[in-house]
Amino acid sequence: MTVSHRLTAPAPGWTTTTDVVVVGSGVAGLTVALNVRKAGLRAMVVTKAMLDDGSTRWAQGGIAAALGEGDTPEQHLSDTLVAGAGLCDEAAVRTLVTEGPDAVRNLIATGAAFDLDAEGEILLTREGGHHRRRIAHAGGDATGAEISRALVSAVRSDPGLELIEHALVLDLLTDADGHAAGLTLHVMGEGQRDGVGAIRARAVVLATGGMGQVFSATTNPAVSTGDGVALALRAGAEVTDLEFVQFHPTVLWLGPEAEGQQPLVSEAVRGEGAHLVDADGVRFMLGRHELAELAPRDIVAKAITERMQELGTEHMYLDGRHFGAEMWAERFPTILASCRSHGIDPVTGLIPVAPAAHYASGGIRTDLLGRTTVPGLYACGEVACTGVHGANRLASNSLLEGLVFAERIAADLTARHTAGRLPERSVDVAGARSAATVPLLTSEARAQIQHLMSTGAGVLRSAASMAATAAGLDRLGEEARTHTTEEKPADPRVETWEATNLHLVATALVAAAARREETRGCHWREDFPDRDDTRWQLHLTTTLDAAGITISH
Repeated sequence: MTVSHRLTAPAPGWTTTTDVVVVGSGVAGLTVALNVRKAGLRAMVVTKAMLDDGSTRWAQGGIAAALGEGDTPEQHLSDTLVAGAGLCDEAAVRTLVTEGPDAVRNLIATGAAFDLDAEGEILLTREGGHHRRRIAHAGGDATGAEISRALVSAVRSDPGLELIEHALVLDLLTDADGHAAGLTLHVMGEGQRDGVGAIRARAVVLATGGMGQVFSATTNPAVSTGDGVALALRAGAEVTDLEFVQFHPTVLWLGPEAEGQQPLVSEAVRGEGAHLVDADGVRFMLGRHELAELAPRDIVAKAITERMQELGTEHMYLDGRHFGAEMWAERFPTILASCRSHGIDPVTGLIPVAPAAHYASGGIRTDLLGRTTVPGLYACGEVACTGVHGANRLASNSLLEGLVFAERIAADLTARHTAGRLPERSVDVAGARSAATVPLLTSEARAQIQHLMSTGAGVLRSAASMAATAAGLDRLGEEARTHTTEEKPADPRVETWEATNLHLVATALVAAAARREETRGCHWREDFPDRDDTRWQLHLTTTLDAAGITISH
């Protein structure tokens, strides 16, 4: 198998080699890199911005693991399966919850400092969907920043681990047998590694994060443009569960015109006792679920959206005034500062909140060792679909999944290396040249894609809304093709490559969401409001072939 599609881009002007190339510098990518280095493998980390600019550093709530007295992996398993609404892979979840506690301890050994009580034990809190306190946190509400700090420090202290920052990955390179043999990338810098180049490697690990920028309002940073999923689709890999995009229920509402990355108000705020209320102070989650404000995220996001529709308002409120100034300052300093920077004081007033795109439960399909359907190509973290999250991710399982499956990928690569099954690969140059070239969308298309997706494929979906979204996406694709053949095509550059990646993942997401005619987890169909296990307790697999996007069961 050779790569079937590739982005329009100049030929690589430079080439370098390594054993394992890791794309992404969040908790998943850096954990892989650090662990393969322990086995003596050469490793190179490619990241789109600075080393600590991914989604990991923005994670507020914490990392879930059965670390507390009386808690067990079985209880964590149960809560995860319930949140996943019948679509979790139980073997993957069992792997997560049983290996999770040790993975957190390994993270601590790397240098991450979690909040401790007076006896020196890890402080634990609750979040939505959890029946026990099992969320370890750092700096009050700066868990991701502390994890990122510890991992980045460990990476920078390893002189044998090469780093390439400000680099956008383009496409996979394969050998004549279809095995991953490296990748192409564009480096935004000066020097020998500038512009489009190639990294040849024995294995490729994608840890590129999510695709939240496909929507107008998201908690994801600007770099989260679905690059990993788009690369995998062009390389012929299978992608699963793309329709299940989790909208975080409590994102700081900054007005109807707010776009791009929005400030998150962690679920841990509700875990510590804050209430969701409407403008009249009514706690509308009471009676909707046994856990009220701590119901799984899909249920809370739907309840907020429904209440907004009932009252004709654009947001609800989070009430944490009873915490007092001291608790806000000590437990949630990041959120307090964020709110105050926007003129909101949660100590004395209500916090306006509304759902926004947050996390992709689906992604590149992998097995329990992180292997994708393309030999030699691995994926972990938010870009992957391990089967852990099902139709709706349980709060704070994401950092844990990144840790656990990154360690598993590193273990598999180490075992292959030790057994002599990780040979050097020769790039199939002829096959790469014969791949279909994808025409580029203009940089202005990014905002159009985001508007289409937020309008027709956001929290609420229907056949009509998604048909309109698909038609709009088709028009943008046709414009790119027309410009390529008849007019001046879009210039190959970061903005056009990102827009093209967003267009591909948006098209794939809408195709899967339109196919799933039920409401399940974070996929909410107004025209099919009920869960239908008879027809839809299954996974939808997305591939890209010569005819375009194909959806299969």
